[in-house]
Amino acid sequence: MNPQPGDQIPEWVMPSVSAEKMRTMAALLRDPNPLHWDRDAVAALPMGLGHRTINQGPLGLSYMVNMLHAWAGPECIKRIRMTFPQVVLDGDTVIARGTVTANAEIAGQPVLECTIWLEHEERGHLLEGTAWIDASGFV
Repeated sequence: MNPQPGDQIPEWVMPSVSAEKMRTMAALLRDPNPLHWDRDAVAALPMGLGHRTINQGPLGLSYMVNMLHAWAGPECIKRIRMTFPQVVLDGDTVIARGTVTANAEIAGQPVLECTIWLEHEERGHLLEGTAWIDASGFV
């Protein structure tokens, strides 16, 4: 396999974002924000999200990291840049997707520049970014 610009990265699916894992992550991070574990706090927001907790950004990012690791191996990521235009909610089914956009170099080493995103069927792209993947493992 020798990925080229335009090639799709095999998708990675999270069938249901877990509220329990959000609570655990909040405890591990000592994150006092109740939006990650208190559904009533989220329902009180003017955004109309209902009684669903909001996933921490690093957990949403981890779904895309899982996709990249499954595709190119556990040490493939050389650089990653993300934006978080929407929230991921407990119970959401999300799909990590990506496309190879260019061949590039970082510190003289070949990398694949990839556009990546986390997608929800109804709300579109929840997270978006660029990842630079070690290309030497594909040659």
